[in-house]
Amino acid sequence: MRKRPKQRRPAQVLALSFMSVILAGSLLLSLPFISRGRPLSYLDALFTATSAVCVTGLTVVDTGTFFTPLGQAIIAALIFVGSLGFMTLATTIFVVFFGRRISLQERLVVKEALNQDTLEGLAPLIRSVLRMAVALELAGAALLSLRFVPEMGWARGVFFSLFHAVSAFGNAGFDLMGGYRSLTGMPTDYLVNGTLMFLFIVGGLGFPVIFDLLQNRCRFSRVTLHTRLVVIITAVLLLSGTLAILALEYNNPETMGDLPTGGKLFTAFFTAAASRTAGFSVLENASLLIPTRLLIILLMFIGASPASTGGGVKTTTFALVFIAVVSLIRGRQEPVLLKRRLPLTQTFKAVTIIVAAAGLIFTTTLILTIMENQDFMALFFETVSAFGTVGLSTGITPELSTVSKAALIATMFVGRIGPLTLFIALARPRREEGLHYPEEKLLIG
Repeated sequence: MRKRPKQRRPAQVLALSFMSVILAGSLLLSLPFISRGRPLSYLDALFTATSAVCVTGLTVVDTGTFFTPLGQAIIAALIFVGSLGFMTLATTIFVVFFGRRISLQERLVVKEALNQDTLEGLAPLIRSVLRMAVALELAGAALLSLRFVPEMGWARGVFFSLFHAVSAFGNAGFDLMGGYRSLTGMPTDYLVNGTLMFLFIVGGLGFPVIFDLLQNRCRFSRVTLHTRLVVIITAVLLLSGTLAILALEYNNPETMGDLPTGGKLFTAFFTAAASRTAGFSVLENASLLIPTRLLIILLMFIGASPASTGGGVKTTTFALVFIAVVSLIRGRQEPVLLKRRLPLTQTFKAVTIIVAAAGLIFTTTLILTIMENQDFMALFFETVSAFGTVGLSTGITPELSTVSKAALIATMFVGRIGPLTLFIALARPRREEGLHYPEEKLLIG
């Protein structure tokens, strides 16, 4: 009797799907006609593909000047696929265009990718995800074209607008401005930067949150606890980040010191929002004060929300650990939020994610400090940016050695799929033994 082939677990399929898109993208980007001058080395092509698929934005070559329009289009396609997840996109195409039913295995993978608790309603959800992404990106491109089409003409202007809309909604941070400048040459262009900021903030909320807010017409009393928490944490991070950056950089002549008051407030808000995974810059990161960079590192570490286009440990993960700490200090046995008891299993999961993320960041930073003769803060900033799939940099990325680039490739990959997903993919499944061992306490603290 023939043995039935062993099915891969959803976490494994998810990791392999991202890996397969990255490898395909790296092969395409290493082709000679993709670049305007010398061909991209395979390592740099792999780095660029990983950065695009993992919606990070760290670049070893200047996207706006190094690649041909075809190369730039490939990067935009990789960002689009990476932001939605390959399995989510592939399943949607099969359902919408070929009318095929989703198998149980595919449902489990998409459930993992979209961070859902149930298999119910997945087909309508993934269709809605694709429609919303395309609609928002097209709307964003239409607004951006008001600025770029008059300057560049129809063909280039429309392509320029579409590229940046896809990059912004995907929280990728890739740009075509040239010279590794990002948006620093136009910090107070409210039309362009405002449009991009709206796209990456919405993309970072997470699809379940967006749908929940739309279905309940933004009535806070009717939405789920998850949506409430995401909105509250996002608002707190944006407000506190804006005020802190504004206070720290207000008189810095190398960043916002020469801007008018309104421009200072806008660039502070943009920087606080972009630091949470978008990767666009309106201020020179290398010129920011050290306290500002430390604050941005914290924002990059926290990142966006679950089932979004952003990375980081996620807002709810950070909030759950904070809530658990407050509950423990108050003498409660279980964490409580808005008169709802939160499961301890979720708290363990949140702690595991943060510890794993901290361990990965420490390891990668250690490798970079060994291999590079660079300022420690710049290397630490680069590492957290890679893990949080942010893409902000102080400008050292193109100068990194082969080993450091390989370390950052791995960090971007783990940051995108999540440390816990990777552990589950690599671990051997164990059967529940049904045993309860005797309890014994340890001395801690």
